Amino acid sequence: MDVSVKRLPKSKAELSVSIPWEEWQEEIGHAVEHLSKSVKIEGFRSGKIPREVLEKKLGKATVLIEGAEHAIDHLFPKVIHEAKVDAIGKPEIRLDDVNEGESLCFTVTTDIMPEAALGGWEKAARSVNAKYAKDKTEVSEEEIGKELERVARSRAKLVTVNRAAKDGDAVEVDFTVSRGGVPIEGGTGRKHPIVLGSGAFIPGFEDAVIGMEADEEKTFTLTFPDEYHEKTLAGKPAEFAVKLLLVQEQEIPELTDEFAQSLGRFENLEVLRASVREGMHSEKDEQRKETHRTEILDAIVAETKAELPDVLIEGELRRMISEFGQQAAMTGLSLEDYLSRMGKTEEDLSTEWRPQAGKRILSQLALESIAKEQDIDVATEEIEAEMNKVLAYAKSVKQAEKDLDLTAIYAAIRERSRNEKVLVYLETL
Repeated sequence: MDVSVKRLPKSKAELSVSIPWEEWQEEIGHAVEHLSKSVKIEGFRSGKIPREVLEKKLGKATVLIEGAEHAIDHLFPKVIHEAKVDAIGKPEIRLDDVNEGESLCFTVTTDIMPEAALGGWEKAARSVNAKYAKDKTEVSEEEIGKELERVARSRAKLVTVNRAAKDGDAVEVDFTVSRGGVPIEGGTGRKHPIVLGSGAFIPGFEDAVIGMEADEEKTFTLTFPDEYHEKTLAGKPAEFAVKLLLVQEQEIPELTDEFAQSLGRFENLEVLRASVREGMHSEKDEQRKETHRTEILDAIVAETKAELPDVLIEGELRRMISEFGQQAAMTGLSLEDYLSRMGKTEEDLSTEWRPQAGKRILSQLALESIAKEQDIDVATEEIEAEMNKVLAYAKSVKQAEKDLDLTAIYAAIRERSRNEKVLVYLETL
């Protein structure tokens, strides 16, 4: 097999391929077998039609071209290996004249993984690290106090009271939202719970409920915010008919040793306070770490150049939209319903997110290039240990092999683990 490679702009390659007759002649037999199953000729069983009969019926060129296509399908992985290119997407193949006893010649045009030109990545990383070396994680007493208050409020008892609702009360309401006397879709609620002052409803709604008493009814007009998720209502006025059903006062427990002990594993308030401090410190450390890494990658990507083929960007956009759909599902909505509420389509997201998709690809290319340059890799034992964790969720290895693409999982774990090692390395520069 002879393969020559010509690099083209926009991360494409043209492969000129020549396969000797000795390497592809047996594919003629496979072509005859395949064609004889799709052609009906009186006197012959399906799949048992001789080549000479098929050639008389279909023409010799048809049989040869079918054989050539079989050869290309079977030998294409070897072609890519010989060419030493990382092909992606669907290739375009142009077949030259096919003649029996002669080499099979064809041309392949394919997208390939782009090569990243990193630029001054070390300097960029060091610059970000210098900034974070001066930025230490701190948790103030005020922050700890607010978190303790939040914990106490989460344990508050609700006591029904016979008075006008005020800020901080928990209430239940029936409501109907109308425009021009017609209720809007999804604009009716029954026994809907609200904590007044929480900002759960559009601005002005909770303020209008404050001062109402149980069984009182009230009608008022509010304007939806300009950035409201339902675009047909954004910036538009609507009439709200509300009936207050119940007013409950929140009895928030005092921050005492007894309260700390009621949470189950704290001897006193100081032990609880120390646990809150430690938890908040860990959370801030994690947030700082993620922000630090994001800034490092942003700085490196700004220095990185690569020609990104459309097929790569489209694939990344599909992944991003799939991730977005999974997030929507966590709210109980399908992707279509969520987008409808936002007044958008998948095409809108693709257009808006295209720059971000390119940035994500550049980030991955940069990490891969740095890993190669610095000889950073992951030991097989580490990857297998992570794979065993994945397989532990399956009923059996046999079931896992049936349901899961183990090769893809191996590659994904290797990539994730290697990226982590590269990021740790970058943080230490």
